[in-house]
Amino acid sequence: MQQAQQSGQLGLPQRLHSLAAMAALLERLDRLAGDASAAQYQEVARRVGQLLEAAEPDAYLDRLLALAPATAELYENRHYAEAGLCRSPLDAAAAAELEARRLIGRLRG
Repeated sequence: MQQAQQSGQLGLPQRLHSLAAMAALLERLDRLAGDASAAQYQEVARRVGQLLEAAEPDAYLDRLLALAPATAELYENRHYAEAGLCRSPLDAAAAAELEARRLIGRLRG
């Protein structure tokens, strides 16, 4: 009930309330690493993933993803083929790519 009220306070439409509640749970599990088993975390992440697949990409979803970094990362990973690292800060994404290229180069040579 509290999660739905918070979703409404964020100005999210009813269709995103379940996703917002699960995203809040994923964020809590992500911050408090020892509070859940791996199976519990995986189940919450799986459910968030299902809800993300059903969610229509729009300004409301963007607002929710801006408030939920773990959920935004999951969204980005699920849509990498179409959009790459579209939700990650450009500097961090570019640095990660350069580091990966350096590592690959060292492993090859």
